Formats: sequence, structure tokens, C-alpha cells
Amino acid sequence: MAASSQSVTSGRSKRIWFIGLGLIVILAGLYTGGWYYATTMVKANVLKALGQQNDTGISGECADMAFSGFPFSIGLSCSKVSVDNQTRGVSTAFGNLQASAPVYQPNHIAWTLKSPTELRTAQGLSVSAEWTDLQSNLVAKGRGIEQSQTVIDGLKAGIVSSSTGQSADVTADHTEMHARQNGEDLELAIGIENANATIKDFPQVLPTASTSANITLTGKAGMLDGSDSNGLHGAAGVLHQAVIDIGDGRVMTLSGPFNFDDQGLLSGQFKLEINQIGPWGDSLKATIPAAKNIVNTATKLLKALASGSDKVSVDLTADRGRLSLSGFIPLGKIPPI
Repeated sequence: MAASSQSVTSGRSKRIWFIGLGLIVILAGLYTGGWYYATTMVKANVLKALGQQNDTGISGECADMAFSGFPFSIGLSCSKVSVDNQTRGVSTAFGNLQASAPVYQPNHIAWTLKSPTELRTAQGLSVSAEWTDLQSNLVAKGRGIEQSQTVIDGLKAGIVSSSTGQSADVTADHTEMHARQNGEDLELAIGIENANATIKDFPQVLPTASTSANITLTGKAGMLDGSDSNGLHGAAGVLHQAVIDIGDGRVMTLSGPFNFDDQGLLSGQFKLEINQIGPWGDSLKATIPAAKNIVNTATKLLKALASGSDKVSVDLTADRGRLSLSGFIPLGKIPPI
């Protein structure tokens, strides 16, 4: 009886052991499958952050794609990334890309992008850029992006228009860009430190400037996750504040509501504040000597509106692209987006 009892117990132990082993194998298979599924999610969201939107004719490609990090994290690398917008005739190529996400939170993705990058349009515009460091974080929601943050250090960009022959070189020490969905709205913020621009055939280098802007686009949260195919055409929003600072107290601030019509023409009612009117005028005259008389006239006008003060606040109106100061002084026209 004792031998029979031991045999039954041994048989049960073996069955339990095999069942346990089978469960481990099944769980390991499910985990591995889930890991590989999560890698495709990371890939799709990173490409979407770079501009891919398959449902609107924008495709993306990750060359020499490789995955790493199994089993505790998810890593993705590409030797080159390209995004093509066949509808608008825009193509972009980027350098090496590295992305990672924790396996327990695959929608929280950190990624880096190596320069250089090139952008070309069917209208003959070409942009090439390089940087010392580009770091970005994004939070995905469903098949799109809920929020993102990108930081770029040591940016150098060249812009060339083959249709006009005009070119410009731009540099910036530090650039930050933030975007997030807030309900149905899209909130955007950008900050640029120590930016310089050199324009071909322009007599002087533009003053070094630091700029920032904070914008809300009403009902445009879908621009971030790819569900909005209209872009800025027909959009409305609020420019909470845009600031240009060229140092020594020379600061210009713009704020107010705005909208774009179906043709992409801007309309809006803005408040323009200028500190140090005189020094701003001196900087513009040094930068554009040929515009000396125009700058002198504008400076006198602004000081008159400020009752002789060196700080002024005036209304700036945009009416389907036509700009005017205080409602009656024409300033020119902004082309459609």
C-alpha cells in the first residue's frame, strides 16, 4: 500500500509539474507576443510624432529597423527615417533614431534623433538642419499622440527657395516645443534662446533674439493625434503671448484672438506692446540702413501714440491677411498659410 501511495503521489507531482511548466510556457509566449505588439505601437507613435498620418496620405518609413530591450523594456532603432506627404508634395528625411519605453507603460515614449535632416517641397523650398542634441518625450493615446515635448540644442538650419533664389541661415542655442491635447483644444508652446539669422544679400546680421509663444487652437486637438485633416485652414484660437527680446530691455509682446479662413488667410485683433521704442528703431536702422526714413517715421508715430514715452501699447489688426496699426495705418499683407 505504501509503494502504491508513493506512486500515485509521484504521478500527481509530475502532472502538476508539467501543468506548471506548460502555464509558464504559455505565459512566456503571451508576454513575448505582447512585447512585440508593443514594439509596433512604439514605432507607429514615433513615426506619427514625426508627421506620419496614413489616413491623410502621409507615409513614414523606418530603415534598418531593429528592436531591443526584451524582456523589461522596449527599444527601437532606425538608421534613417523618412516621411512623405504626397498630397502636399512635402518630403522629409531624418538621421538615426533611437526610441525606448518601459514595457509596463509602452505609451510613454522617449526618443532621440540624430542630425542631419532635410525637408523639400514641391514649391521649391528646401530646408536642411543639424543639431548637437535632440531629445523628445511623448504620451500616446489610442492610435495617436496626447502630448509631446521636444528639446533641441545647438540648432543650425539653412533655408533655400529655388523659385526666388533667396536663402537664409538660422541658428539657435536652445529650443523647446510643447504640445498637448486639452479636451477638444490643442495647446502649443515654444521657446527659442539666442537665435540668429543671416539672409542672403541682406546688409546686416539680424540682432540676436530670444522668443517664446503660447497658443491655444480651439477644437484642434485632432491635429496632434492625426484625426484632424484640415490643419489650420478654418481654425481659430488665442495667442496668449508671443515675445521677442533682443536684449537691453528691447522687448516686443503680441497677444490676442485670431482665425484662419478656408484659404488660409489670417484675421485677428491683437495688442502690440513695445518697450524701448527708440532703441528698437536704432536696431532696425542698423540692420536695414535702406529703411532709415521709414523706421524714423514709424518711431515718431509710435512715440506720439505713447505720448512721448518709450513704451507703447497699440492695436494690431489682421483682416484676411491685411495688417494695419491702430485700425488705420496699413502695414502690408501676410500671405496665406
